[in-house]
Amino acid sequence: MMTSEQVRAARALLRWEQRDLAEASMVSLPSIQRLETKPGELAAQARTVAAIRNALEKAGVIFVDENGEGPGVRLKKKKAKSK
Repeated sequence: MMTSEQVRAARALLRWEQRDLAEASMVSLPSIQRLETKPGELAAQARTVAAIRNALEKAGVIFVDENGEGPGVRLKKKKAKSK
């Protein structure tokens, strides 16, 4: 399950506009806009949700449900550069 709130939060973490997500996921900008306006679980076909999730994960987002407190997102930790 992925919610519109998670998508908006993930975009904010990445500093992405809706257009960036549309390009990365190959989902139309009007579809992204529509999906983000409805609260709760994304009301879209499974392949559309998968495309959005894959694009966000590829960019470094992790979808979480820590301690049963509800769904959320965070960014992957960046690996320290070796000297």
